[in-house]
Amino acid sequence: MESYKEQFIEFMVSCGVLTFGDFTTKSGRKTPYFVNTGNYKTGAQMSRLGKFYAQAIMANFPEQIDILFGPAYKGIPLVTTASIALHEEHSREVSFCFNRKEAKDHGEGGSLIGQKPTDGSNVLIVEDVTTAGTSIYETVPILKETAKVNLNGLIISVDRMEKGKSGKGALEELREAFNFKTASIVTVREIIAYLHNRVIGGIILIDDLMKEKMEAYLAEYGA
Repeated sequence: MESYKEQFIEFMVSCGVLTFGDFTTKSGRKTPYFVNTGNYKTGAQMSRLGKFYAQAIMANFPEQIDILFGPAYKGIPLVTTASIALHEEHSREVSFCFNRKEAKDHGEGGSLIGQKPTDGSNVLIVEDVTTAGTSIYETVPILKETAKVNLNGLIISVDRMEKGKSGKGALEELREAFNFKTASIVTVREIIAYLHNRVIGGIILIDDLMKEKMEAYLAEYGA
């Protein structure tokens, strides 16, 4: 596993974003682990997060990207910090854009803020965690209605590797639905492999029992 992935896993733990216990997902599934990106709350954390996204973008999307698009609301800070990190860490100039939940009916109007896509724009969608892909199914029509864009794909922080609507992986369904590439900074399998019986901050987060719970969850809901 690349070192930035290992660092990202520890970073999520230190920020209280990756936690273990008994949780219920939005879809109603009982899960032994949870990823809550709403727990990033400081400038230092957001700066580091942007660098992790930038590294993953460089690794998975080396081709030309003109715009990072962040679906409201969680995608807004993600595209901002990732764009900054791409510029500062990789000398790669990429604009960003995000949408309002409700279109503005005064001033310049419209629902998009930032670099609005034009015909031929190469756009990469940036999200936090995707389970069913709902926000992406809502986002793609917004982009397509704006201009004849080229969708480079989608990048998320953690791939939970769960079944989507058809029984295939959610990211695989999105790849097939929109014919674009999908990638994540890390996958749940990488998290298990790295944290199993490893001491982080003085404790073992994934001991044998937690590993069994996570494997059982993936056996039931995993793609």
